[in-house]
Amino acid sequence: MAVLLEFRKIREFGEIIDDSFAFLKQNFKPLMKALVYLCGFFILAGIVISVMSELAVVNEIAKNTEYSERSVALTTINKVLTCVLTLLTYTAVTACVMSYIALYVEKGNVPPAIDEVWAYFKYYYLRVLVAALLVGFFMVVCFVFLLLPGIYVFPVMSLFFPVMIFENASAGYSFSRAFKLIKDQWWITAGTILVMYVITYLFTLLAVLPAILVGFMSGFMQAESAKTIVVVVTAIAQYLCFLMYVLPLIGASFCYFNLQERLESTGLLQRIADMGKHTGAVRSNSIQEEY
Repeated sequence: MAVLLEFRKIREFGEIIDDSFAFLKQNFKPLMKALVYLCGFFILAGIVISVMSELAVVNEIAKNTEYSERSVALTTINKVLTCVLTLLTYTAVTACVMSYIALYVEKGNVPPAIDEVWAYFKYYYLRVLVAALLVGFFMVVCFVFLLLPGIYVFPVMSLFFPVMIFENASAGYSFSRAFKLIKDQWWITAGTILVMYVITYLFTLLAVLPAILVGFMSGFMQAESAKTIVVVVTAIAQYLCFLMYVLPLIGASFCYFNLQERLESTGLLQRIADMGKHTGAVRSNSIQEEY
């Protein structure tokens, strides 16, 4: 039987990556079940609306053979809907995974039940949504106007949501806390997050490969059904790729607990306290037996 992973401990670069995969492997079924229950609606809605709006644009272009005002309007609506649904789905996946991990740690490294994750999910969802907009705007400003600060704050912002959910913190506190945690450990955190995103990107490429192949093959077909198949397969692949985002979230969570442990030794103090309780219980039982 695999040993359940302890989040509250100091880890090095390779250990964080290895344990992220180990945690995903150990919790794959309950975590995926939580994602399906809590994020399935957003993913399904995104697929349906994306297919409908994209087909409307394709059909309009086919009728007019070139972009008309109606085509431009439909394309604009399509892009806006895609952005909104992407944000809602991203928020749902983030809130679900972080809530699952928070409960896993609180329960003593035991996978939580769906209703427990749902209670956390509905409490944090709107907070994560508003925070995602603020963090996204902040990141855009940093990268567009100040490239180097943008590179620096990227791993910092990866700790924003772990702080918000694991410590039940406000947006302002989460922002300052993330900078405090990463202060002397920027390189290991940045390297870990970067590797996680590169791995996720490679998995995403594998996931969208069927859509690419279908699109390539449809180029040799003139039937309208071929275009429909391309749109449907592409939309499904696009939204299922959100599930790949689970890995960077797990990695960011391990980074958070690693930095917290280095700064405050919370896990070590907790283990010492637990040992004291255990020793006290043993002594109490011994006294009762002697009596």
